[in-house]
Amino acid sequence: MVTDLKSLTSNEFNDWCPGCGDSGIVLAVKNAIIGANLDPNKTVIVSGIGCSSKLPHLVNVNGVHTLHGRAIPFAEGIKLANPEMSVIIDSGDGDTYGIGVGHFISAGRRNVDIKLFIHDNGVYSLTKGQASPTLPKGRKTKSLPAPNINGALNPIALAIMSGYTFVARAQSYKVKELTDIMIKALQHRGLALVDILQGCPTYNPEFTSATWFNAHTKPLPGEYDGIVKNAADNNEINKKKLNAISMLLSEDEDNIHTGIFYQCEDPDVFEDRLAKRGMTSPIAQEITDGSGKSLTDIEPLLKSLEV
Repeated sequence: MVTDLKSLTSNEFNDWCPGCGDSGIVLAVKNAIIGANLDPNKTVIVSGIGCSSKLPHLVNVNGVHTLHGRAIPFAEGIKLANPEMSVIIDSGDGDTYGIGVGHFISAGRRNVDIKLFIHDNGVYSLTKGQASPTLPKGRKTKSLPAPNINGALNPIALAIMSGYTFVARAQSYKVKELTDIMIKALQHRGLALVDILQGCPTYNPEFTSATWFNAHTKPLPGEYDGIVKNAADNNEINKKKLNAISMLLSEDEDNIHTGIFYQCEDPDVFEDRLAKRGMTSPIAQEITDGSGKSLTDIEPLLKSLEV
């Protein structure tokens, strides 16, 4: 157990349904922040809307509760404004892979140094269990009148092909394993996704219980290696991506893998691209003089607007 930002009181469990996987995730997040030696004063958790998005209220670091589907651009803005901040997103599958999927894909083009911890239970739990983009076709959950008729989005494959440089999957009831993967994601410099198979005991209990996960998930094979050794070698990068996609295509309901599917310590993060163009972050820019007077002169702008 941990204390301070690490502590978890019985009252915090009341924020979610009994047995909710989010309770394990908040423990893992706190343990990971400590395990990665992050400075709480320079750490921020960003969330959108949903059961998962209560998490920033429960961790003693900076927190931002944003709009539905918009956690990624908020997080990118925070990181670019102050690159010294460690920026984490805790949000849900509906929030991120549904309304926010455009931001999810575009984030891969930039490779900003932020971390996405996505709570993935296949349903929109906060709004009573509608099918989310990751619910498999043909699956009927508690609140659906008939089996889901849409195909499921594969966030791991989508992230890899979009340009994420760290992509992993874990499950909410195995807190130690989840913590270990989160620590590696936090220590990675670049855009990271940890897709977390999260238990929803209220609206998707049949397919997200600890018993179901333990029976249907297993670690990636010991011989599997998704880590790029030479980030300058495009052939190796493409090979590791193809291996990851092949592994994902081999999966079915009874054969779901957890672990790190792809990792490339690519030094080309978006913050460095901006610096090479001479664009300094706002936190490094002087905006006042020694007396606190603004250095910005808006008089020329006002003059230009006169008619």
